[in-house]
Amino acid sequence: MQLYPKLITDTLTLVRYPGSGKNIVELGMVADDIRIDGDNVSFTIVFERDTDPFIKSVTASAAATLKAKLGAEATINVATRQQAAPPQQEEPALPGVKNIIGVSSGKGGVGKSTVAVNLAVALAQLGYKVGLLDADIFGPSVPKMLGVEDEQLYMRRDEATSRNLILPIEKHGVKLLSIGFVVDKEKAVLWRGAMASNALRQLITEADWGELDYFIIDMPPGTSDIHLTLVQTLAMTGAVVVTTPQDVALADARKGVNMFLGEQVNVPVLGIVENMSWFTPAAHPDEQYFIFGRDGGRNLADALGVELLAQVPLVASICRGGDDGVPVVLQNSVSGQAFYNLARAVVDAVDRRNATLPPTKKVRTH
Repeated sequence: MQLYPKLITDTLTLVRYPGSGKNIVELGMVADDIRIDGDNVSFTIVFERDTDPFIKSVTASAAATLKAKLGAEATINVATRQQAAPPQQEEPALPGVKNIIGVSSGKGGVGKSTVAVNLAVALAQLGYKVGLLDADIFGPSVPKMLGVEDEQLYMRRDEATSRNLILPIEKHGVKLLSIGFVVDKEKAVLWRGAMASNALRQLITEADWGELDYFIIDMPPGTSDIHLTLVQTLAMTGAVVVTTPQDVALADARKGVNMFLGEQVNVPVLGIVENMSWFTPAAHPDEQYFIFGRDGGRNLADALGVELLAQVPLVASICRGGDDGVPVVLQNSVSGQAFYNLARAVVDAVDRRNATLPPTKKVRTH
């Protein structure tokens, strides 16, 4: 008799698993490892657990059924193994959040927090549910930029989990948390890395963020323990890197992009924001003075193969808006429109990223 794998599986449909009313092929218990060598047949039967009480009887029945079909000259070898446990789905730290976006910069002083605040408010003004985390533990500036630095934080009891959750401050349609709410704003934060990381985790995982379309994180400048804490705690959708056109900022921005794209972190870079692209005097809104260089961010984006999301001009209203707690995006101005354009570009970039790339995984250290 000519032996072939389908003959084996067809014959094994005669072997039923006790109490199920179904055969072992139908139940997916016959592994895809059938081997035929002349009259020798070997295969594996997979059981849900290694303590299954029917292992011996099912194995013996399979061997006897094949022997009866193939003839006395056939040699039947039946192995058994336990079914592999399905991979456990990792519970996200923020299950109600659709997209997590880090706003980063290679160095300080390039307007990263200004970009993060105005991006968050612009997204909220466009109708999205937005959260903003000020993760710059040692230099929290977001509360002042939103005019809420004197607000008090409150807790609520979550009846489902019996946990006390921090209630974010809400302003301009954005839910906000910052270490600036719990430290003396007149004093420097003198914490070791572990203390800062633990405080940041608490702001993320022990807060009532609720359902959000976008969770914007104002990250510290450079690279530090805080960056590692963030990518270990959250599966970030992508990063936005902020720079100015000048060479010293571009060199650090390149390092920031490479940090996210590196094998260990592996967070997609949504694009680069070139801030302070040119200076426009209030009295002459059509004039442009490229005091920090021209198109440095655009050239860096081209060189790294990432998108240039926006070029934001340097105008006095942006500075005043940050100092007064009224983001410039709420003002009817050229600079305010630039941040609306940035928000739309980020939405488009996130949609493309989600359509073409798998979800980002949290970083694991060994």
